Order: sequence, then C-alpha cells, then structure tokens
Amino acid sequence: MTRPVLVGIDGSEESLDAVAAAAREAADRGCPLRIVHAFIWPMLHVQLTASALGPTEGGLLNQARTFLDEAVARAEATVPGLETDPELITGEALSVLAAESRDAVLTVVASRGLGGFSSLLLGSTAIHLAAHGESPVLVLRGRPDPQGPVVLGLDGSPQADGAVGFAFATAARRAAPLVALHAWSNWTQPAHRNPGEPMPLVTDLDRLQEDEQRLLAEALAGWQARYPQVQVERRLLRSRTRPALIEASRTAQLIVVGARGRGGFAGLLLGSASQALLHHADCPVAVIRDVPADS
Repeated sequence: MTRPVLVGIDGSEESLDAVAAAAREAADRGCPLRIVHAFIWPMLHVQLTASALGPTEGGLLNQARTFLDEAVARAEATVPGLETDPELITGEALSVLAAESRDAVLTVVASRGLGGFSSLLLGSTAIHLAAHGESPVLVLRGRPDPQGPVVLGLDGSPQADGAVGFAFATAARRAAPLVALHAWSNWTQPAHRNPGEPMPLVTDLDRLQEDEQRLLAEALAGWQARYPQVQVERRLLRSRTRPALIEASRTAQLIVVGARGRGGFAGLLLGSASQALLHHADCPVAVIRDVPADS
C-alpha cells in the first residue's frame, strides 16, 4: 500500500492552504492525500447534532463534515483527479495527527489555525508534530519564493542525514537548485561538555574553516552522485546558525533542517535552530526526525 501525504485540518483558511500544499506534495510523489480532522467534541459529551430549535444543517457534527468537504474540494481544485482519503477521527489534534503520521510519507500542517491566541507566532499542533511526529513534517510559513532554492541547513551531526536526503529528493522533484548552508563560528561545540562549562574558543580560524569545509563536504558525500540533476551550492558562513538560516529563508521556496543537531541538550526533541525557523522563517519549513532519508 502506498503511504499517503497526511494533512491536518481545523476549518481555518490556513488549514485549507495546507491542504493545497499537501495536494501538490502528494501529486509530486504519486501518492494519495489523507485529510484528517480531529473531532474532540464527542469526548466532551456535548450535543453533536443540530438543535431542535436551529437549522437542520447546524450542529458540531455537520460543521466537522463541512470542514472535510471543503478540504476535499480544495484538494480537487489544486490537483484535479488526486486520490483523497478524508476522515473524521475522534480525539484531540496533537495525539491524532502524531498517531496518523506513523503511516505517512509526509505530514503537512499550517503554522497556525483556529486554536490558541492570535498573537502567538506558532500553533501548538505544528510544534508538537515537529517534535513528536513519525514522518517528515512540513509547516507552512511566510511567502515562499517559487523561483528560489531549497535551502538545507547542515551542522554536521549524524542526525542530519535524513534531512540531506529529503532536501535532495525535494529539489529533484521540484527541479529546483539546492543551497547546502553550514554556519560556523570560532566557538566550538565539543561532543561532551558539562552543563555550565564554557565552550572553548578556537583562534586558528584557517584550520577551523578547513575543518568546517570538510564537514560540509562529508555531509553531502554520495548525495550529489545520487541526484546528478540537482544543482548544488555549498554555502559556508561564519555566523550564528539561527540568524543565518532565517536570513536564507527570505529568498527560498523551502528550508529543510533536522529536528536535532549537535548543539544543546541531547534530551530535547527539537533543537534551537529548528525551533527558531518554525517561529520566524519566511518560507515553509520541513523538519526531519529519524525517518528514511529520501522521503
């Protein structure tokens, strides 16, 4: 059975935009689109059907079905003839979509939806899936440049291989150039460092830059041969990682990062760079956890 692209909806215009993006992703992959709306109200034991005093089309259940119908219509308008699999699932959105992501090739969500506070930059569903989803997660943000590159954020960690494969496969499907970006500084990040212990300062910058160039080359080794049609630009910047990636997102169509890198605390599920992009990037962000490399 072909694994689907999964999209979560909540009835907002933002979630319908996510449906359109997910439909294009499904068409590019030649797979069906699964549309899921998490319906929490049965768990709260409230009336689901229309009130006797109201219109027959009223009620929470009819509203939820309308959300699904609108999502299917948006998918059909985006990619006519695309196979869709809409389903209303009882449960709250975080747990439902995390469970559904186990069988998906990609999970697509809007950065914000109907829930939460309008002043927040990122919704809870998006950040929860980026940390706990079991497929690559695409969070829609900003205004992507359709002529821009796919940007791959690299830090040389072993966990980055899945992100590298995802970025190359996506660039190949979209016939887009790929920018492999690695930011470095002369403050090194040892593999083992006690909490509170300062990071050592490296003063031999030429030597350090050579090491970082080698790290970037090793991260890409084999992938360029596997995807010879992808034009790759290696971009090595002496900068802090988060601002470098946010700046690169301004002219990109997509930015791809691993969920975790070599910095920070090993127990965290989502690294600081991926969190910063989810909150501040100017284009959609794909966060890749421990999943097959070329998704």
